[in-house]
Amino acid sequence: MKKRILIPLIIIAVVVISIIIYSATSDTEAKVRLTTDVIKGDFEILVTVTGELQAENSVEIRAPAELRSRNLRMRSIKIQDLVLEGTVVDSGDWVATLDKSESDNTLKDILDELEKDQSVFTKTKLDTTIQLRQLRDELINLAFNMEESKIALEQSQFEPPATIRQAQINLDKANRAYNQANENYSLKEQQAKANMTEVSINLDRQERTRVEMINVLEKFDIYAPAPGMVIYKKDWSGAKRTIGSEISTWDLTVATLPDLSTLVSITYVNEIDISKIKVGQDVRVGVDAFPDMEFTGTIKSVANIGEQLPNTDAKVFEVIIRLNASDPILRPSMTTSNTIITSTLPEVLYIPLEALHSNDSLSFVYCKNQTRQIVVPGLTNENSVIIEHGLEEDQQIYLNIPDEPENLKFQGHELIEIIKEKKAEEERRKAELLEEQKKKMDSMKNPGSRRGNFHAPNRRQD
Repeated sequence: MKKRILIPLIIIAVVVISIIIYSATSDTEAKVRLTTDVIKGDFEILVTVTGELQAENSVEIRAPAELRSRNLRMRSIKIQDLVLEGTVVDSGDWVATLDKSESDNTLKDILDELEKDQSVFTKTKLDTTIQLRQLRDELINLAFNMEESKIALEQSQFEPPATIRQAQINLDKANRAYNQANENYSLKEQQAKANMTEVSINLDRQERTRVEMINVLEKFDIYAPAPGMVIYKKDWSGAKRTIGSEISTWDLTVATLPDLSTLVSITYVNEIDISKIKVGQDVRVGVDAFPDMEFTGTIKSVANIGEQLPNTDAKVFEVIIRLNASDPILRPSMTTSNTIITSTLPEVLYIPLEALHSNDSLSFVYCKNQTRQIVVPGLTNENSVIIEHGLEEDQQIYLNIPDEPENLKFQGHELIEIIKEKKAEEERRKAELLEEQKKKMDSMKNPGSRRGNFHAPNRRQD
């Protein structure tokens, strides 16, 4: 019986001790307050975006330009074989081989057409020769008829007038028939020359196409035009051209040889922040593969027109950042983290964002003197916010919310009027901006409204 009573008592004692320890620990944690000082110094407005390293300049490894020939009519060619990306090649080294299967079929079609054109040429030549020979024979016979009629006329000089007249008519007919046949021969000869010229042109064109196609097929093995590291070409969709990819005649680039001495980071900024980005702004560039390294750069260009990236809904603008220095360890396609410094405000007061709190209408901080200080916040960056009014340098404030915050009194009620004025100014600026946008839209819809109305001058009536 004693053991049965003792065991429950031990369990109860352990539970009570645990509760006491937990309560003591909770009270200790509740008493911990994280504080920070109000800092005065230069405040940077930042935009942070990810990007991808690329060479600013590169040499393109291209398929033969003859693929663009109108005679060949080739729309796209597949890459049959390609060196591994990152391979270092020398000038003249093999890089890729294009698929010849479709081109071989095209060559067979060209040869078939060439054979047909050769047959047409031979047939036209024979037909022309036979036809002109017949016309020449007919001219000879007509010449004989004309000579016979002339002799008959001469022999009829002592015949009755009717016989003489008949002989003259026969001679005239013979002369007219000969002249007509002679003119007909000239026309037929010109027609034959035109036909021969046409079939000859078609035959020559097809022969040139055959030679052109054979020359192109000999260039389907592609070699490096210069030394460098092979980097795969990216299509408009962002996909790399590899084995099996198609290259079109309007973009014959198979791969590139980047100049690694000058690198850029290509990034995309959303439409909300793009108005802050300007050419020439400084950028801090970090490389994800080497977190201990940091580079500097400047904005080289900002796109004027937005675009929509694949699998996203937001509109973005391409921004190109040129690195001020390079390093042999850097490679194209490495991911970068770009911190763009859009502006720097000198000697302002700022605090961490987590120290700023707000209700429906006021922004405030929890001060170490157990008060809630009303403040007027200004611009923010990713970590901090400027305090325009309400705090002093080195003043200590809480980062977290203290116990029973509702019991802390507000200070700085005189700033409420400044907050109202600031909000009113913001509303006024928004209204002006909307009005300006509305006017622009109206002027675009009614371009004639931008012109002044014409009024005829008043005429004096006598």
